[in-house]
This record gives sequence, C-alpha cells and structure tokens, in this order.
Amino acid sequence: MKIWQADFYRRPQKDASEQILWDLLICDRDRSFQYEANCPQSEVNSSWVASQLQIAATVEGLPDVIQVFRPQSLGLIEQAGRSLGINVEPTRRTFALKQWLQAKDYPTVVDKPPPAPLPENLWGEEWRFAAMSAGNLVEAFAELPIPNLVMPEFLLPINLGLPSTVAVPGVVIYGGRQSMRLARWLQQARPVALNYVAGAPDGLVLEAGLVDRWILATFEDAEVAAAAKFYEQRKQQSRGLHFLLVQPDDSGLTYSGFWLLQAE
Repeated sequence: MKIWQADFYRRPQKDASEQILWDLLICDRDRSFQYEANCPQSEVNSSWVASQLQIAATVEGLPDVIQVFRPQSLGLIEQAGRSLGINVEPTRRTFALKQWLQAKDYPTVVDKPPPAPLPENLWGEEWRFAAMSAGNLVEAFAELPIPNLVMPEFLLPINLGLPSTVAVPGVVIYGGRQSMRLARWLQQARPVALNYVAGAPDGLVLEAGLVDRWILATFEDAEVAAAAKFYEQRKQQSRGLHFLLVQPDDSGLTYSGFWLLQAE
C-alpha cells in the first residue's frame, strides 16, 4: 500500500509582494519522495489540490492513502482525494511530514480544546494502572478474539527497539455492562495517548483523533496520584509506549478492546 502524508496550510510569512501564499507539502513515510507547491490564497480550493496531487503522481502514480494531521487541511485534501479515488486518513502520526515542516520552520502544533468529560453512559465500573513486559505484550493479546484490537506495526515493542524486559505501562478499565459500548466508542474516537494530568482533581486524559481530548478518570487520592506519576515514569522508559485495555471484569475470560498507544 502506497501512503503519502500531506499538509496544505497558509505560509507563516507573506512573500516579497505582501501576498499570502498557501503551501502544499507531500512526502512518503521515509521522505524518499517529496513534492512541494504553493498558490495564492485567492486560488485555494480542492480542485487546485487535486491537480497538484496528479502532478506529484506523474512518476510513481497516485497513492492509496493520504495521511493528514492538521484539521485545517483535512477538508480540502479530503475533497481532492475523493475526486481522485484516494482514501484520506486523519492521523496525528505523520512523523516524516512533521519533521520536514519543522526543518522549514513551519508550525506543526495544532490548537486543542480543553478535555471534555466522558459521556456518563460510557462510564466503567472501575479502573487501575497495570504494566506488562515488552516481550510478552503482543503475545498476550494479539491472538485473542478481541473485537476492538489496535496494534499498529510501528508501535510493536520490537519495532521501537525496546528490550523485552522493559515494563510497558497501561490502564485497564473494567466496564461491566458498558464494556462493549465503551470499547466501540473508543474505536470510533481513535485513541492516540492516555496521559496523567495533575490538577484539582488529578485525572487521566485521553488524546484521540486529531485534536480531541477526553477525561477518562479523575481522582484525589494521594496513593493513586503516586501510581499515576510512576505510570508516566514508565512511559518515559518505554519510549512513550503504553496501552489501554477494556474488559467487562477482572476474570480474564473476555476482553472488549485493546489499544497500543504512544505519547506524542
């Protein structure tokens, strides 16, 4: 499958004639292919983007998927992709593209809203911190009949170069009767990372989609806060890798969802 990463955004500075330009940057996942074009703001539309995609594809052909991280770019690139039969995937994980943009001093940080509380009809019964060795993590869940299972290839511990003995931290949610409903909602939300945020109260905030943020849990207990800080320390030791597991109860007989995550 051929995957491109693309960004179409207003240039930070005007040109010499004080004109506002928009830049289209396209690359593949290892930047062996790069394409760049720009147009005046007055010409910005999906047809222009589609024409540039066709020009970029003159050598290797159109991609199967275009990944987009910036919400402001998504609509125009989706329209252009639709006209050419290309699937457009919203994702924060456009590492090669962001590296290129940073080298050009272009902004890659997008504004995010304050975290919203999880809808009450999705609340589980309880949750806890957990950890599993990098060597056993994939083996423990990959072959289980989990309805919502997300283990991207690039996040597998072996592909991150993690020693098998490193403890990969995670959070387990016992959803009870809401377990499958919560797992399906999470699958649609597209989890990215689950972070401890200190405050009054402290909480666990789920980063999802392109800019979405959700409060999965809050707590004021000092012991739980200490465990949360240890959870974050372990994330630093595991190159940001962590997991979220949703299951009905602690019997270990059934699971509703499992996601490998990585801190941004």
